[in-house]
Amino acid sequence: MLRIFSRVFLAAVVLTAAFLGTLYSIAAPAPPARTSDEAGVRVIVTPKALGHDVKVLEFAVVMDTHVKPLNDDLMQTAVLIDSAGGRTSPTTWQGDPPGGHHRKGILQFSTPAENTKWIELTISGAGGVATRTFRWEVE
Repeated sequence: MLRIFSRVFLAAVVLTAAFLGTLYSIAAPAPPARTSDEAGVRVIVTPKALGHDVKVLEFAVVMDTHVKPLNDDLMQTAVLIDSAGGRTSPTTWQGDPPGGHHRKGILQFSTPAENTKWIELTISGAGGVATRTFRWEVE
């Protein structure tokens, strides 16, 4: 009888932990994607995580066109700006090299100012557009 009780108790603990983990993930939705669709080039940027406790900021970047090759080097053309006026260059690009009509990858930055209220990712020159700006509030 004690074995049955301990197994039921263990199952209840596991299910409760799984349920609470689901509630947490529902309560903390992923930051929304931002899109720029100009000059025949669509750029979609999705933060993987935002917040003051994030050590490295990562953005999924997708670029698509049927007009011109995507030759921009995001390590040179992307900048992260925070509400304190700080400007940060990317530390890493893990993705497709320049060229072609479809590119995707992850752009990484070091953490911005500690108490920043918002961040903007700017990408210059993509598809001939001077600057594309993607902005998120930081909580």
